[in-house]
Amino acid sequence: MPVIKLDAITVQTLTCPAGKDRIVYRDTAVTGFLVAVYRSGSKTYALKYRDKHGDQKEYKIGRVADISFADAKKKAIHARSRVVMGQSPAEERKLDRAVPTINELAARYLEYVETYKRSHDIDERYIRLHLLPKFGKRRINSLEQTEVMEWLSEQVRGGYAQATVNRWQVILCHMLRMANVWKLPGSEVNPLEGVKQKDPENKVERFLSAAETQRLKVAVENSPNPLLGKIVALLLLTGCRKRELLDARWDDFRLDQRLWRIPTSKTGKPRHVPLSDDAMAVLQSLPRYDDCPFILPNPKTMKPFRNFFNSWDTARRAAGLPDVRVHDLRHSMASNMANSGQSLYVIGQILGHTQPRTTTRYAHLSNETLHKAANAASVASGTTWGTTA
Repeated sequence: MPVIKLDAITVQTLTCPAGKDRIVYRDTAVTGFLVAVYRSGSKTYALKYRDKHGDQKEYKIGRVADISFADAKKKAIHARSRVVMGQSPAEERKLDRAVPTINELAARYLEYVETYKRSHDIDERYIRLHLLPKFGKRRINSLEQTEVMEWLSEQVRGGYAQATVNRWQVILCHMLRMANVWKLPGSEVNPLEGVKQKDPENKVERFLSAAETQRLKVAVENSPNPLLGKIVALLLLTGCRKRELLDARWDDFRLDQRLWRIPTSKTGKPRHVPLSDDAMAVLQSLPRYDDCPFILPNPKTMKPFRNFFNSWDTARRAAGLPDVRVHDLRHSMASNMANSGQSLYVIGQILGHTQPRTTTRYAHLSNETLHKAANAASVASGTTWGTTA
């Protein structure tokens, strides 16, 4: 191996002797710094050294055509100083290349959550549409907390709800946490661990009045989607969650007992929903298909609807209710029960709440009900105020 003083001009003049595939020229100034010259004419800078175990390693710096001699020498000196400190630049680069990208981590994460998480389809959609376009090509150890949080804030300013953006934050944090559980290279630090989510400030609930309910009824029954009216009716009459209804099977119903057993609710436990006369009438009007267990299948696939947003959005706008969400039908069911005099305990049992404060949020009382209560209290006092003798 020829040992010469390397400089920019010398490197340009170096050639590979005839009959050889490769020759290496070592620098006299920087220990281990070299340039390899190939028969093809290409040339590469590198640093050769022995690691702390005495094994010889080669750290490639770059092609002569791509990097100046001065920069290559600086990199060699820097790498050499790391070697003196007991590090191994070549091994570190090897490990860096083994660090998965967010794209690669997402594929493994989705396979994992599909085994236990009921809302894995929501995770998949958020990851595919939002997280991967922004961070997919990045290595998992290249994300910085400030960068991610600023991007999330930009999404809120761009029109996304804070609660939705918070969900993205939770998913990304969980992905990075699982990378550490799986001992993936580069997963030692999770930049989102312990970072609090911003307050979504979405505690104001929407409840349908009787007049609004009637307008919505007309709109959904006139929808081109023949099942939209049935879906909306059952959501409003049972207070169930959208996915609970769309996935419901005939075997879950005991029509002779006027009861619907939801096998797995949001709490992870089954619950029983009593069926009103109207709910029974809607159920009995539904067609049944051979070899199809679902009560509201998509007629084209005989599988549960993935979503019905387009037909719902058209109908709610036709009814003059563009701000009403599907989940507000559940809120309205709770409100209707409260206004009819039902206790929070009963309402909570029907809706499947485990915490009384959750029921309190939903159980909106109309002004008429509140006025009746205030008048009743006045009468009970036995005294009349506001009149002159």
